Amino acid sequence: MRYTMPAWIMAGLAVLAAAQPPQPPHFAVVIRNGRLLDGSGNPWMRADVGIRDGRIVTIGRLTAATADTVIDAANRLVTPGFIDVHSHAGESLARAELRQARPILAQGVTTLVVNPDGGGPVDLASQRAALEKGRIGPNVALLIGHGSVRNAVLRDDQKREPTSAELDAMRALVRRGMEQGAFGLSSGLFYTPGSFAKTEEVIALAAVAGEFGGVYTSHIRDEGDYDVGVVRSVEEVIRIAEEGRVTGIVSHMKALGPDNWGLAVASTQRIDRARARGVSVFADQYPYEASSTSLRAALLPGGIEVATAPPATVRENIRRRGGAESIQIASYRPDTTLEGKTLADIARARGVAPEAAAIEMLTRANASIVSFNMSEDDIRHIMTRAYTMASSDGALTMPGAGQPHPRGNGAFARRLAVYVRDRGVISLEFAIRSMTSLPATVFGMKDRGVIREGAIADLAIFNLEDIRDRATYTDPHELAEGMAWVLVNGVPVIANGKFTDAVPGAVLRR
Repeated sequence: MRYTMPAWIMAGLAVLAAAQPPQPPHFAVVIRNGRLLDGSGNPWMRADVGIRDGRIVTIGRLTAATADTVIDAANRLVTPGFIDVHSHAGESLARAELRQARPILAQGVTTLVVNPDGGGPVDLASQRAALEKGRIGPNVALLIGHGSVRNAVLRDDQKREPTSAELDAMRALVRRGMEQGAFGLSSGLFYTPGSFAKTEEVIALAAVAGEFGGVYTSHIRDEGDYDVGVVRSVEEVIRIAEEGRVTGIVSHMKALGPDNWGLAVASTQRIDRARARGVSVFADQYPYEASSTSLRAALLPGGIEVATAPPATVRENIRRRGGAESIQIASYRPDTTLEGKTLADIARARGVAPEAAAIEMLTRANASIVSFNMSEDDIRHIMTRAYTMASSDGALTMPGAGQPHPRGNGAFARRLAVYVRDRGVISLEFAIRSMTSLPATVFGMKDRGVIREGAIADLAIFNLEDIRDRATYTDPHELAEGMAWVLVNGVPVIANGKFTDAVPGAVLRR
């Protein structure tokens, strides 16, 4: 016979249960005493954050909550982790000694977009597997590169248009890349082989990325006045975005060379007008007056052969970048003693003209350079546009490996320290938005770039007064300072100002 508990006993148990104090919630991580900047551009608010299973599950007053890890933010800012939308760290992250990516984490960057400028592998599944196999510190989002796709199909015959069948083969590779999780198509139309491609070819391929909701991001055809000019090159990105029905991004936007200073305004006016008529177009930018590329690309663009290079052409290209004093050698394997010296230094030491010194170097090997060619007024103007995202255009290098551009170790810290705190060019809220929710929205990174319940717990905790970009043009390997805590997918990678050994990053999918 089934026993039925009398109603009076059940009622008594209910009263007893109701009388018991509720158990406080338990989290993997609780952050207390912080000032939350949610990434939207809103001012900070005071609230605690509860994290479980890598996500933010509660925002509010959590004084009674328990946690495996309790972080006292001590009145510091708590922001979403920063997103670098243009990073050259993809290949380096596969190396065991660089997988944690400490120079990146030290800036509060928790997500990188890699394979920019039309580069990277065509087989993104293999790249994903290589990154996932050894684990990585930050999250990574992959792009499929136009130049790599073009190389795979046209091989050694790059200076011509693809046939209809070849264009279909290129479309198929872009489609496969998108199916493998790419966030969009990148191009480097200043560099070979991208420079050989007509706009119509790029539109056809960008449209494939657009079908998947992806973006088209481009190192434009001319950032200065080498060929069609910077303004027309920005217009080309707009055309590709409009006709390809895809979001377009002008990569590391600038006006390169003294002849073009001031043209940032003309370029942004084109973007403003395009956006006003409904074209989805954005820009990204790193906060430095110097750019970086290869010596050959800077002085012999478009595939000009070194052996037949006219000295007058090299001389003019040196001039348009600000002169030989403005070109600093970053890396040159045949003679590392040249690293850190300017082309003018090298020419004087050899008793030759700068163009002769450059050609002589290039006959032995290419070099990477740091080129001082941007104006502060243009930098400020581009930075203040509401559609400009933050980026580094930086690589991940080992200490002592040449004299690279400091942007890889300092771009995000510099944006906060110099352009927010010291110069007041943009507000803190505006800067955080440009580094978090704006790129997450543009690239379609679901549940990232914001602090809200349900979002991924990629977070940075810091005092603005503590942030320093210590990497310089003469000492570029110094790590940024000021991050008290950085969490990637809910796991601390910096705790109390010190690196942990954690590698919780994921290879994301669109």
